[in-house]
Amino acid sequence: MSSSTAALPEILRGEGLPEFEAITPEAVSAHIPQLIHELDGDLTALEQQLGTALESGDPLSWSAVMDPLQRLGERLRWSWGVVSHLNGVCNSPELREAHAAQQAAVVQFGNRAGQSQVIYKALEQLQQQSAELDGAQQRILAAELRDMQLRGVGLSGSEQEAFNSASQELAELSTRFGNQVLDATNGWTLKLSEREQVDGLPASLLDQLAQAARQAGDSEATAEAGPWLLGLDMPRYAPFLKYSRRRDLREQVYRAHVSRASGQEGSELNNWPLIERILTLRGEQARRLGYANWAEVSLAAKMADSESAVEALLEELRAAAYPVAQQELEALTACASRHGAVEADDLQPWDVSFWAEKLRQESFELDSEALRPYFPLPQVLEGLFALCSRLFGITIEAADGEAPVWHGDVRYFRILEGAQAGSSAGTPLAAFYLDPYSRPGSKRGGAWMDECLVRSRRADGTAVLPVAYLICNQSPPVGATPSLMTFEEVETLFHEFGHGLQHMLTTVERPQAAGINGVEWDAVELPSQFMENWCYDQATLMGMARHWQSGEALPEAEFRKLLAARTFMGGAATLRQVHFALVDLKLHSQWHPGSSQSPEELRRQIGANTTVLAPIDEDAFLCSFGHIFAGGYAAGYYSYKWAEVLSADAFSAFEEVGLENEEQIRETGRRFRDTVLSLGGSLDPKQVFEAFRGRQPSSEALIRHSGLVAV
Repeated sequence: MSSSTAALPEILRGEGLPEFEAITPEAVSAHIPQLIHELDGDLTALEQQLGTALESGDPLSWSAVMDPLQRLGERLRWSWGVVSHLNGVCNSPELREAHAAQQAAVVQFGNRAGQSQVIYKALEQLQQQSAELDGAQQRILAAELRDMQLRGVGLSGSEQEAFNSASQELAELSTRFGNQVLDATNGWTLKLSEREQVDGLPASLLDQLAQAARQAGDSEATAEAGPWLLGLDMPRYAPFLKYSRRRDLREQVYRAHVSRASGQEGSELNNWPLIERILTLRGEQARRLGYANWAEVSLAAKMADSESAVEALLEELRAAAYPVAQQELEALTACASRHGAVEADDLQPWDVSFWAEKLRQESFELDSEALRPYFPLPQVLEGLFALCSRLFGITIEAADGEAPVWHGDVRYFRILEGAQAGSSAGTPLAAFYLDPYSRPGSKRGGAWMDECLVRSRRADGTAVLPVAYLICNQSPPVGATPSLMTFEEVETLFHEFGHGLQHMLTTVERPQAAGINGVEWDAVELPSQFMENWCYDQATLMGMARHWQSGEALPEAEFRKLLAARTFMGGAATLRQVHFALVDLKLHSQWHPGSSQSPEELRRQIGANTTVLAPIDEDAFLCSFGHIFAGGYAAGYYSYKWAEVLSADAFSAFEEVGLENEEQIRETGRRFRDTVLSLGGSLDPKQVFEAFRGRQPSSEALIRHSGLVAV
């Protein structure tokens, strides 16, 4: 840290690892206005310098335009980014209020910078000198000009005022949407006091439910005797649906989950009005920018060429998945009927997880819960790190205590080049925080990777190494028992680490194109989904799956069952993602306030051929669809399937050389690192993929991996 920044309040520092404890709600309220004021002055000074240069006709340089613009943006990203990060992982009423109070000023400054005519003209002039720029610079410049156009630089007068007002309102609505989902999730619990109410639940879930009861005030609660506190967070909700033999309780918790934040039963937490308002404002913003709808705005910055190209891929996957999903539903119904539990025509959504697990156990003799003891988090991390060493030639080591953290659960790791195991003699490349466990009261659900520091060079030429936030919501430890992971949680960790690898292993030093920056949204899931495939690689899985108490390796037969069960319910899983993607796309291209249908009615219409089990009347999934209403996936949810085509095809390069062919695997891994993980946004993703694969992508591998082709 430089001496000039050391004296600043933490929130204004704009560089280095944050001192999280210093970023209090009071600090946010006191210092974000100061930050915005300073940035506003810096922007004015930059505009004056560029305006003078433009008037004189002097040629502009990258260092005169892009570097100061980037430094200005990075200071805001760092400061407001830390506040937003803490709002997601350490949410409190006080922090939420402080965040909400400053959000309008942050959006207003972003609009001002994005609509600066002087800066836009300077960028245009710089682009005219493109012969002097390398390929990465040209891509960065083109993206910046496009983004300024999408931020309304071409608007003026009342149109620009309306655009800016809508931008502020959209940011506020997005935050409110996410907060209401969090509050609705936290606000529902069900206390179970009778042993027969927990019939069928595995020991690990009973431990969690008893721990939740103790945290809620039942200090005597035990896994054996209860009481047990059920909630809607995924580590409690999902396994309850999967294992509870009490169909009535499964129905109760399912109905509560799918109706979250929908205003049902008199709740004030109602996201329906927010959904219509968000969609309305996005449509208006699109038309102000000269687009027909928000889907067109979204696709302007994506890898996919058009809405029709997206629909073509989704239809290809839907057509392959639908008949398979129908067969899967018939198989579940038959299984339930064999057990005398459900009439042939009475399978309900709250039955699906339960009977899918029963059928999976019958078909493959695979008990998901019995696998947990083989996947304690420390061993899974060892296996993940060993895989990264094998494929990419890096060493990952614990560095706990070397960086401030925001919670006692959080760990800190370093990535080194060329280090030997147990030695820190390698060259530092990057670092990351890992926050693995669910904390329903203060941490939003899901899993994500975010940027703490981006690879770049300071003004004095010294390097800034990338640092990532890796956030999961897996089952926490209980007492002396470590976090014993489900196989799905193992896959989630590998997924998020894939995002982290692209951020951390970039070799691009221009921060606008380093790591995930500048990567088209529908290509950015490539590394994450690619890493999930290694959970089914024998060397990787068997290298990390050992019983946490006995140290016994996962039996070979269990691995074979996992492999055989990989595509179990694959039709339903694919169809579910296609349904979400199409609903998102159509809401942002077809729905408008004068539509004859509500957003929910449009969703149900689309569901006619993208679901095989109709949603119940209370199903208000849209009210918790945070990806598109509180995240960055608006008219972009299809990106998961688009990028999965890329990731499956990329993994097939390893399959083709033979997963047991160690030399070829290492060579292919290094090529993946040198292209997909290294080049970031410095090159068009089609070119990056071709540099790795030698050709353009094909969906064949994804359809095969998903089990949607007849053998």
